[in-house]
Amino acid sequence: MKLATLKRGGRDGTLVVVSRDLAFCAAAPQAAPTLQAALDRWSACEAELRELYRLLNFRQLDRAVPFDAAAVSSPLPRAYQWADGSAYLHHAELVRKARKAEMPQSLYGDPLMYQGGSDSFVGPTDDILAADEGWGIDFEAEIAIVTDDVPMGTLPAAAGRHIRLVMLANDVSLRNLIPGELAKGFGFFQSKPATAFSPVAVTPDELGGAWDGGTVHLPLVCHVNGREFGRPDAGRDMNFDFPTLIAHAARTRALAAGSIVGSGTVSNRNPEIVGSCCIAERRMIETIEEGAPKTPFLRFGDRVRIEMLDVQGRSIFGAIEQQVAHYRGPA
Repeated sequence: MKLATLKRGGRDGTLVVVSRDLAFCAAAPQAAPTLQAALDRWSACEAELRELYRLLNFRQLDRAVPFDAAAVSSPLPRAYQWADGSAYLHHAELVRKARKAEMPQSLYGDPLMYQGGSDSFVGPTDDILAADEGWGIDFEAEIAIVTDDVPMGTLPAAAGRHIRLVMLANDVSLRNLIPGELAKGFGFFQSKPATAFSPVAVTPDELGGAWDGGTVHLPLVCHVNGREFGRPDAGRDMNFDFPTLIAHAARTRALAAGSIVGSGTVSNRNPEIVGSCCIAERRMIETIEEGAPKTPFLRFGDRVRIEMLDVQGRSIFGAIEQQVAHYRGPA
């Protein structure tokens, strides 16, 4: 099943079910007016939503309308929790190697995770707003999952049962602001602006054999200004799967239905072949191999596209397609 949120209908938008081919959609106000409402009562409304999905796929729903990715927000326009992990340790290793720092051994057994801003996400085709190109604007292509209610202390063996939806993310980073924030010893804030998620979120069964219960085994394809930047396989070199990340987040607190957990930047150990899911990683490799980075960060007007295709070449989540725009302050 594929779900999206139209921008109309208030801050939490209007939930729609979307056909598998991303061509048509329909609202289900009796089942759930918003995606958060559906997650709050998933067991009660899932069957009705799935029946609507079946009718859409067989073109048997008279009230279906064309699906337009430009008309949707992120599936959850805001969420109770956005916890982003760092599941691909090759990415972390490169960061430290580029600055001649050792990789802490604790990272190999215990995931890194930060709590991102979840009060306001941006839509999959909305602009990436920044006031200054000098901030070091970078995209970060990730996989993210959405949970139901997760009890505190849930172990990895049970955590996978709490995964309700899967989606893509562009977790934008302002790279030149990060060092100053980390030096204060209190983590990211200004360096992590609003995240965008894919046009649709899908139930894990939509991924078929590409989903193993905790990892998506398909390439995550990234383009910058129409040129392919990378297509690493999200199922390769993932050191911590999603059940492990969920258990880490729920170790000392419960997670409410609608919590989002991210994988961190997808990264493979052969970037010279498959490329990268962020500019910083390419710059790290250039620094290690050539002594200095060459690839610039994003500039105003640059475009980023993030998408995942199934084995038949069909878009699963729709594309995150954003342009970097100069923010000149509130109107």
